[in-house]
Parts: sequence; structure tokens; C-alpha cells
Amino acid sequence: MAEAITSTKPRRWIFGVLLLLLVVPILAVAAWTWASLNISYSSGERVGYVQKISKKGWACKTWEGELAMVNIPGTAAQIFAFSVRDETVAKSLLGADGKRVALSYDQHRGVPSQCFGETEYFITAVRLVGQ
Repeated sequence: MAEAITSTKPRRWIFGVLLLLLVVPILAVAAWTWASLNISYSSGERVGYVQKISKKGWACKTWEGELAMVNIPGTAAQIFAFSVRDETVAKSLLGADGKRVALSYDQHRGVPSQCFGETEYFITAVRLVGQ
């Protein structure tokens, strides 16, 4: 009878270690994802013309866009690629075609998947700028 009790202890130990090896990495990835999406590395504002905005992706649909920033007329525009997580902000961008806008953004570095956005710049607000 003593042999039956000792033979189940190693099985419980192995089960505990396997569970720990599965749970700890999952919790670590979840914590990293939460931190990278909720703690902003930097924030700022860019002004220019929305060049494109589209919802793209196979499994994870995200709003992606480009802002053409022209500092001096006649010079080449710099392109600022961005992602949008908020549906109302994306709708505001869609309505701002051909208008000069100021985009407020938060930069989130180290986001572990493109399911949250293809860039590290996430637009938080859109404001029309007088021309």
C-alpha cells in the first residue's frame, strides 16, 4: 500500500511542473501585451493631410493609415504611418479626406502582435486645422 502512495506523488509533481510551465509564459505574455498597449512610450501631435486610411488584415482587422506632412510647399512630403484602435476616431479620419488635420498619437513600443496595429503609433484624436 505504501508503494501506491509514493507512485502518485511523482505524477502530481510532474503535473504541477507542466502546469507551471504553461501558465507562467501565458501570464507573462498577457502582462507584456497589457503593458505595451496601456503604457505610452511617448505622445505627440502630427499635422498634415490624410493620404490613406483603410481597414486591413486577415484575422485581425485594424485601421491603418498614412499622413502626408508637408513643411514647405514644393518639398517632398514626409509620410507618417499610423494605426487606429478606436472606431470613432477612424470614422473621423474617414470624414477628413482632403482636409488638413492634426493627429494626436500615443507611441506604444514592443506590442507583441500586429493584431493590435501594424505600427507603433496609435491615433487618439483628430482635429481639423484651419487652412
